Amino acid sequence: MKQRKKLNSPTPPPPSRALPRRGGPRPRAAPASITALPGPVGGGERRHMGGRRRFRGGRKDAAGDGPSLPCPEEPMGPGSLSRSLLLRCRRAAAAALDAPRWHCRPLPARPLSAAARLRAPHPPGTGGGGRRKGAAGAGGRGEEEDEEEEEEEEDEAELEELLGPSPLALEPGAQRVAIVHPAVKWGPRKSPLTTAELQIAEAVALVDTLQNWTVLDKIIIPTKNPDKKFVFGKGNFQVLTEKIKKLPHLTAVFLNVQRVSSLTKKELEGAWGVKVFDRYTIVLHIFRCNARTKEAKLQIALAEIPLLRSNLKNEVSQRDQQRGGSRYIMGSGETFLETQNRILKERELKIRNALEKLRRKRSLLRTQRRKREFPMISVMGYTNCGKTTLIKALTGEAGLQPRDQLFATLDVTAHAGYLPSHMAVIYVDTIGFLTDLPHNLVESFSATLEEVAYTDLIVHVRDITHPETILQKATVLSVLKNLNLPSHLLDSIVEVHNKVDLIERYKPTEENALAISALHGHGLEELKQEIEKKILTATGKKILTIDVNLEGPQLSWLYKEATVQEVEVMPEDGTARVKVIISSSAFGRYKNLFPNSKIFMS
Repeated sequence: MKQRKKLNSPTPPPPSRALPRRGGPRPRAAPASITALPGPVGGGERRHMGGRRRFRGGRKDAAGDGPSLPCPEEPMGPGSLSRSLLLRCRRAAAAALDAPRWHCRPLPARPLSAAARLRAPHPPGTGGGGRRKGAAGAGGRGEEEDEEEEEEEEDEAELEELLGPSPLALEPGAQRVAIVHPAVKWGPRKSPLTTAELQIAEAVALVDTLQNWTVLDKIIIPTKNPDKKFVFGKGNFQVLTEKIKKLPHLTAVFLNVQRVSSLTKKELEGAWGVKVFDRYTIVLHIFRCNARTKEAKLQIALAEIPLLRSNLKNEVSQRDQQRGGSRYIMGSGETFLETQNRILKERELKIRNALEKLRRKRSLLRTQRRKREFPMISVMGYTNCGKTTLIKALTGEAGLQPRDQLFATLDVTAHAGYLPSHMAVIYVDTIGFLTDLPHNLVESFSATLEEVAYTDLIVHVRDITHPETILQKATVLSVLKNLNLPSHLLDSIVEVHNKVDLIERYKPTEENALAISALHGHGLEELKQEIEKKILTATGKKILTIDVNLEGPQLSWLYKEATVQEVEVMPEDGTARVKVIISSSAFGRYKNLFPNSKIFMS
């Protein structure tokens, strides 16, 4: 007890030290009297004992709640730091311990090969450096290959981070939804090509696409301006609120408009007591559920950036703003809004860079197809109009599995097929379009739609049975015009009316449209002939008849470099008359190799 009282007695202050004059050298601290003191890690009390600072209580190790730090009771060696530098280290360590850690992410795990490169170099004379040099000189892995490996690993780790869980992802599980459609009765916002009933039917189709989502009720409320704070007038809003609150087990409201501002969404959720979704949110969720490739997931992550920015403003309004530092203390500082905006900008830049790398890879594949001179045909149309079903019917590819749902295809896929002349072509399946989609969402998929600009022909598929088929056609043509496609590509579009088998007495509404049934195969031969005629015009290919010697290499060359339609053998003189479809470049090479061949225009 006496010893305890002695310890609890006031500690005498350490002896004062004479400070050096300005400009003079600072005396080094005695190694035995100063120890490394990162801060109160062990939770004990600081004591001055004989001029040395100690802790009461144990320190934390690697298995404890905090990071492992040097034991404060161990004195520093002869090369100890100056007292001012030691104090700065203490402040930095304390700041690191007190800093919030919710921003931090674990570093990606590296393979053993990468860890081996981080080992200490071999001392001279042990053969370590010579082994590395010799391995590289003998055809082994050199430093450049190691650097490329590290870059690839970093790119993969960064890509995995970008493709991680989305902060906007809706909660998994069942949703019981009420669809509310604000019907604009007059003014420029009213579309003459549709009705409120058809628009809400499309909203129901969007909800039915999602698994475990159920529509409890469909409500149409008139409004003059859907951009108002509460979307509807005061009386209509009160009636709508009463209807929503009477619905049993309701979990969300789908407001059938393009975008709802963060302020409006906050007010509506407060009034109705459930989540509120708009078309942008629902379509993004469908995309997220159907995305399979890295490119599709990256484009979805890019489309989420505007929503994240909008939600950020609402979140900032609920927080106290951080006060910036003065010109003398702590620098300029960043508010919460500035920090989050900077993080979003960095994320957007990373996503765009990753998409640019994927775009370069696709450009390389496109160049290889061009070298082989395969004509490319883009099959486009409104969502769920039968594009994939048509490509399967034209190519006979068993791997294609069409689905009766919206946005089943989110990626550009290429499929080989043959025309009646045996000419090989590539059909490109593309993402479908939808009415009332914000421009940001379409722009995010520009990397996918970019492929259309490099095709030779566009086939526009229309679901002719849909009551809004005219509006759907206008939507598709509007998107195509916004892609800045070449004029000759827009002028040569082949329009296809699909699902005519569901109409008893079909009458074509457009002069040059082709009536087909992709599911049952009706009208496909006429479609192939029309495609072949347009492809020959677009690519400049020629139909020629060439006399070749059967003993020479001409026939095998034509089979390799052109499309051979028919061969008529003439055994009396050992020749054959070959009808081919050949490109201008291949025809020029043929004339240079075989200048004495007889050629006839078909």
